[in-house]
Amino acid sequence: MSQFTVEAGTLPDYLETAMLLTITASFSPATDLGYLLHKNPSRAQSIDLGFGRAHVFYPEIGSERCTAALLLEVDPIGLVRGRNGPAGADRKLEEYVNDRPYAASSFLSVAIARVFASAMAGTSKERPELAAQELPLEAHLAALPCHGGEGLLRRLFEPLGYRLNATQAPLDQSHPEWGMSPYFSVALRAKRRLADLLTHLYVLVPVLDDDKHYWVGDDEVEKLLRRGAGWLDSHPERDLIVRRYLRHQRSLARAALERLTAEEEPEADTLAVEHAAEEQTLEGRISLGEHRIGAVLAVLKRSGAHRVLDLGCGEGHLMSALLKETLFDEIVGMDVSHRSLERASDRLRLERMPERQRERVRLIHGSLMYRDRRLEGYDAAALVEVIEHLDPPRLRAMERNMFEFARPRTVVVTTPNSEYNVRFEGLPAGRFRHRDHRFEWTRAEFERWARDIGERFGYEARFLPVGNEDATVGAPTQMAVFSR
Repeated sequence: MSQFTVEAGTLPDYLETAMLLTITASFSPATDLGYLLHKNPSRAQSIDLGFGRAHVFYPEIGSERCTAALLLEVDPIGLVRGRNGPAGADRKLEEYVNDRPYAASSFLSVAIARVFASAMAGTSKERPELAAQELPLEAHLAALPCHGGEGLLRRLFEPLGYRLNATQAPLDQSHPEWGMSPYFSVALRAKRRLADLLTHLYVLVPVLDDDKHYWVGDDEVEKLLRRGAGWLDSHPERDLIVRRYLRHQRSLARAALERLTAEEEPEADTLAVEHAAEEQTLEGRISLGEHRIGAVLAVLKRSGAHRVLDLGCGEGHLMSALLKETLFDEIVGMDVSHRSLERASDRLRLERMPERQRERVRLIHGSLMYRDRRLEGYDAAALVEVIEHLDPPRLRAMERNMFEFARPRTVVVTTPNSEYNVRFEGLPAGRFRHRDHRFEWTRAEFERWARDIGERFGYEARFLPVGNEDATVGAPTQMAVFSR
């Protein structure tokens, strides 16, 4: 199959059972996908990879939609013959007869890294600005083994913001009674940087296959940490990804997880505590923290919620107040910082809490940057002084994960009112209350953001002042209550 022809917009039937990855761009001009992949749409290319050959071609070329295909040919017999050891009758049949030429696996990951190395690094000489942009992309894997089923497939990709369609293949179409195979045809859609899409596929394809064709050693830990930078540490399935990627080698997995935990930046954790203390000192003179907790608690009680999320729970101040109210049957606090969760556990005295009370409360590690099914099905959620810590891309991700996917009936959001900052003695003009804040909004800016959320996701927003209200600059904290 080293020679082939493909008409635009079509794929031969035999390619649907090959190790095939297609990537489709739907921005304009879509043919710029060729610049991003560093592969010319007008001609097919073949690359020798040692274990087989990779072919890159474009079955669809248009100004509004362009598709690049990576077809991988693996020679399983050549692989076996190339190994050291006895030959002939001592060889196992499964070494020659297997799914490796057809199913996406670590072979495909290696091909992605070698064939699309520049795209995976996020570089493009001709279109550098495009390489840095989030673009409407779709990836399709013709045959992806999913050891864990569709549920695991979704738990791996959906927290990263992908919309996923998966069709499971039967073991044999002629014998439906044999049941279903572990292979899925998978389509992933998202607005992402191409480099991010390729990186996620590179890591997660062998995780789903739960196997690798090569020896895994210490260098694989470094590779995983490099490829997982910015997303793996806060992924809900982080531990499973690490174990499977490193072929269940406990010492390597432990080393990787220790590094990932350390890379939560203990220094940054320490700075966050110091900066929070500065903010508390600044606001402490007017007991603003107590006002905020009281205001949020009152709204949650009036909402009739029984199951409540405290997202970005920090050291557990709100959770402590919620626990005192018997109205709340289940209280879940989530934070991206392990240190904050440890402090929250100490504040709530979880280890010494009576069993009946302990059943009401749970602390979980997670990030609002990724879709997390653990957050679905709750009556209400509170984000107390959280959004101002998010830069624009992370804020957009939080908006979708909170209001589109988790969709609690009530969402309470508080954030500083920047107009009030002139009333804080010792706060220089133009400076934020907390050194980690990415923005501090005026009342008009906050209301504009909240109403946009309501229009996009089907919520109504109302606004409440928190703290003593100044006739000129308003209250020190502003609150939006979203309901649907």
